Amino acid sequence: MDFFQIGITLIAVIIAITIHEFAHAAAAVSCGDDTPKKQGRISLNPLDHFDPVGFTMIVLTSIFGFGIGWGKPVMIDPANFRNPRWDDIKVAAWGPLSNILQAIVFSVVWRFWALKLSYGVQTFVLRMVLVNIGLALFNLIPLPPLDGSHILAGLLPREAARKYVRFAAQYGMAALLLCIMVPVGGHSLISWVISPASSRLVHLLLR
Repeated sequence: MDFFQIGITLIAVIIAITIHEFAHAAAAVSCGDDTPKKQGRISLNPLDHFDPVGFTMIVLTSIFGFGIGWGKPVMIDPANFRNPRWDDIKVAAWGPLSNILQAIVFSVVWRFWALKLSYGVQTFVLRMVLVNIGLALFNLIPLPPLDGSHILAGLLPREAARKYVRFAAQYGMAALLLCIMVPVGGHSLISWVISPASSRLVHLLLR
């Protein structure tokens, strides 16, 4: 095992997820819900977003080089939103969007300053691009508890949304675990789905 690469991946994932959860919390407050603020989630301290199971997943996947996990979910009260359906979409979308913005920022650093950076910093910058693109796409999958499930529910017609929410509540987590565990071509089903889009986005940012 390359402990240097594992450590860099671990740090990158923790930073990416911390900003991801902070973005959810800040978006919820901006939409009128003070619940995340009362719970101390308007924070860039990773410990404020720590989830034991999500962190365990981060460590395990970092060992294999790709790094996927999650932070403690930001609790919200949609009843406090000014426009509950639309605001729920915005709060959910800001998580993946924060990862895309991080990837863009670090890709700019890579493009213009990569040759001036040390090997360790180069590795970290590149890993931040890869990790953030992966997290953004992973969280856009429309299965709970991922952000994509909230976005899809908000975009569907109301009757279809109700049926989807019922289905997701019953089978969503099982379906997600199945997608993570089922192998396709030597990779998990989720990796098989995400990898082509991830490769194209990374190529677009870094070429």
